[in-house]
Amino acid sequence: MRADQSAMPALEGAIARWAAARPDIQALAVVGSYARADHPADPWSDLDLVLFVDDPIPYLESAGWLEAIAPPRITFTEPTALGIGRERRVLFEGGLDVDFTLLPATWLDALDAKHGDQALRAAIAPVVARGYRILIDRHGRLSRVLTDLERDALPSPSLPGPEEMDELIQDFWYHAVWTARKLRRGELWVALRCCDGYMKTLLLRMLEWDMHARDPRVDTWHEGRFLERWADPRTLSHLRSAFARYDESAIWLALMSTMDLFRVVARDTCGRLGYTYPDHVDRYASRLVEQLARPQSRQSEG
Repeated sequence: MRADQSAMPALEGAIARWAAARPDIQALAVVGSYARADHPADPWSDLDLVLFVDDPIPYLESAGWLEAIAPPRITFTEPTALGIGRERRVLFEGGLDVDFTLLPATWLDALDAKHGDQALRAAIAPVVARGYRILIDRHGRLSRVLTDLERDALPSPSLPGPEEMDELIQDFWYHAVWTARKLRRGELWVALRCCDGYMKTLLLRMLEWDMHARDPRVDTWHEGRFLERWADPRTLSHLRSAFARYDESAIWLALMSTMDLFRVVARDTCGRLGYTYPDHVDRYASRLVEQLARPQSRQSEG
């Protein structure tokens, strides 16, 4: 269901007032769709908040503090999408979705341009470059840090060298055979997870490389975000048959379709980058998958 997004500004205001009354919260900013102009918030958006606090642990280990904002209906913690720190995810009444990323206030110093943690800066800069709004900044440190990070424009997409390209292609074709073996054994759950999980992750990376090889200005976001807007029509049409349901025949069809799409995109990308596509790897793996797909090949495999 759609959340009542008209209620989100009021919830954001309640969070800002709550945070302002907490002396241990040094800074608070909005990032994501509620802070950016490109792909701004829509009826399905969540509110992404970054809090720099003296000690994040109490906010992660207990959810009791949420009651001072509004009664939570569902809440849990997980690692952030950036791979730094943890966040508490919350559904409030009406389906309002808020992510509280809770970071140590000492990280404000670690983000210093001259002497800071460059890996940390590299992780946060792309998010900042897409837009932010500062709600609380007790000592002006967050404003200085974000202004500096904002100067680091979204990084230019990196294209693979021949070794990285070959590694991904071999990885994909190995797992095509692996998936076929699991499927032939009758392990539908495992086969489906690999076909529509790991193999699709490799396919997505190849799709991103393909778009960047065509035009470095294309923004492919991350983890498939907005793929329906940046991928080409051929890919989107092919993807309709590349995902399965929990059914043996459906998984075989999805596996074959995924292989076909990967083959086309990988060959095109290698050609654009001047690399040699390893046809021998493709042919060998495809032959094994085709053999496994035949009814007479049903057997127990390791």
